[in-house]
Amino acid sequence: MACGFRRAIACQLSRVLNLPPENLITSISAVPISKKEEVADFQLSVDSLLEEDNDHSRPDIQVQAKRLAEKLRCDTVVSEISTGQRTVNFKINRELLTKTVLQQVIEDGSKYGLKSELFSGLPQKKIVVEFSSPNVAKKFHVGHLRSTIIGNFIANLKEALGHQVIRINYLGDWGMQFGLLGTGFQLFGYEEKLQSNPLQHLFEVYVQVNKEAADDKSVVKSAQEFFQRLELGDVQALSLWQKFRDLSIEEYVRVYKRLGVYFDEYSGESFYREKSQEVLKLLESKGLLLKTIKGTAVVDLSGNGDPSSICTVMRSDGTSLYATRDLAAAIDRMDKYNFDTMIYVTDKGQKKHFQQVFQMLKIMGYDWAERCQHVPFGVVQGMKTRRGDVTFLEDVLNEIQLRMLQNMASIKTTKELKNPQETAERVGLAALIIQDFKGLLLSDYKFSWDRVFQSHGDTGVFLQYTHARLHSLEETFGCGYLNDFNTACLQEPQSVSILQHLLRFDEVLYKSSQDLQPRHIVSYLLTLSHLAAVAHKTLQIKDSPPEVAGARLHLFKAVRSVLANGMKLLGITPVCRM
Repeated sequence: MACGFRRAIACQLSRVLNLPPENLITSISAVPISKKEEVADFQLSVDSLLEEDNDHSRPDIQVQAKRLAEKLRCDTVVSEISTGQRTVNFKINRELLTKTVLQQVIEDGSKYGLKSELFSGLPQKKIVVEFSSPNVAKKFHVGHLRSTIIGNFIANLKEALGHQVIRINYLGDWGMQFGLLGTGFQLFGYEEKLQSNPLQHLFEVYVQVNKEAADDKSVVKSAQEFFQRLELGDVQALSLWQKFRDLSIEEYVRVYKRLGVYFDEYSGESFYREKSQEVLKLLESKGLLLKTIKGTAVVDLSGNGDPSSICTVMRSDGTSLYATRDLAAAIDRMDKYNFDTMIYVTDKGQKKHFQQVFQMLKIMGYDWAERCQHVPFGVVQGMKTRRGDVTFLEDVLNEIQLRMLQNMASIKTTKELKNPQETAERVGLAALIIQDFKGLLLSDYKFSWDRVFQSHGDTGVFLQYTHARLHSLEETFGCGYLNDFNTACLQEPQSVSILQHLLRFDEVLYKSSQDLQPRHIVSYLLTLSHLAAVAHKTLQIKDSPPEVAGARLHLFKAVRSVLANGMKLLGITPVCRM
């Protein structure tokens, strides 16, 4: 692993600089590969060493780097020391690099990169991740896709790092819309339609009752009465609501299965209708609740009446709002899980809402509010199927599967597949996820079907194709070669570039774990796939001497292993044939 080399370099530096090796580890990084020139394997940033030294009269950094390099010696690990721009560069003994990296990838398997020293001393935490959160009794809207795949990635990454993760789906399952839906179902609902296609039928009922309510005030009155019955715990009304909720979750679980996503807990706003009343009492007892002329209750977070800092927490009829229920949910989760961190994954439009919720928790006396974090994301524009505007996620998944099947059928190299539909869906999902994760999560982006399905270039299809191709090499040439290998057979520039890139995997994981952005991993995997494509052409296995073929097969197996690890973290299931 890179950290073994990093530590060896840090130990030599610590003797010269009189600093503990632990203080130097994070200043030593693997050097990104370059197409133009052969690069060193590691570099020490002299800047980061001098960050704490405020002596402005210190000599020029380049001079310092040169002086430091002169004091260092090559040994069994480091074969060459040089200086770069404000850095000291280290080249690792080539055979040692080859043997160590490949053995480590195979031995560590799915844990490669995660056992790195960069993560040592990392306390194991209890982390709650709330994501996806669709609205009950409505078909899964495509707008919830980003929250679902981003939240899944964050949960996967935290889990891989050894934290205990609780995945929560906080459903929109309470509110006036259920008054309308209850009334609508009594007027236009059919039990058999509800059982055969629940969300489609409830969607049709909801559209119909909204039309009626626009023209007929008595429908609105019935809806208000139905919701009031729900609030008061009327058995009949609650039983219908429960049926809608259960059928909705059944449908969602089916969609989540297609996405490869699961949850530990299906929670919802309905859980907190009583507890939100306790929150209001607590706010009142602390003198934080202010009544308005309209009869609503607000909290002034600025303390001086600034309108932009006023948060409404109660309607004039005494019922709670979304913010109150979020406060109740946060307090309840702290009681239940005693979490170290809680992450909310929603679109950036809710940024202010979460700022206010966290601030209210703080002024209510909950110091753990600082452990709550909002991960916001931008909007996807232009996601349409051939039939026009897309509203529902399942339409998108079906479209992906169909288009991918057509693409696969038109490519001559497509293998005979046992389950072409499943392969098409997995490749299509990879395409969707990579397009979504390539940029900053906060950025809006324009969705493009044509770009999504390109098999070359920086796409999910290319990642899946590379994985399948490497798997096919192992199938074709068998694993008889994989017992031992000669490191001297892997000294071509293409092999060295791959080994240097494999060295960096732990740093990329570390970066993503710090800022929760998947783009670092995406960029790394795309580069790895491009390197593998070049090596596949130049480093032949067929007709090569057994020793050379075996060593190359080892290299390609390591690439496939790391590629699969990274893809799984992103929420992609790698395919072995396509």
